[in-house]
Amino acid sequence: MSLKSQLKVLIVDDQRTSRMLIRDALDQLGIQNIVTAEDGEQALKQMMASPCHIVISDFNMPKLDGLQLLQAIRSYPPTKKVPFIILSGRGNKELVQKAAQLGVNNFLVKPISVPVLQKTIEAVVGRLQ
Repeated sequence: MSLKSQLKVLIVDDQRTSRMLIRDALDQLGIQNIVTAEDGEQALKQMMASPCHIVISDFNMPKLDGLQLLQAIRSYPPTKKVPFIILSGRGNKELVQKAAQLGVNNFLVKPISVPVLQKTIEAVVGRLQ
């Protein structure tokens, strides 16, 4: 059984269009076990109820932003080591440094392409084939 058929991915973004674009890119990679959340608070509840194998989260969101979500996930023992990729509309050096201090696994600047997403996911969980 391939990694991509087992992988459960949580997409967190307050923009419906962004969630759909990321979901479409994951579909193109053959990843089908995808759940979504509209904000960090909803994502945290989902992670507590049923942890995912990887989180792809926007930075700017209402309720809990991406860094707050990352910090909450890292402080909860069952999800402490879940790979976390943060997305931003801009390559902000301070954001990247803060995310790194909190234990982010990777960082992507929107818009993302399928090959870049694949490379980023494989960097944190291994080859998808």
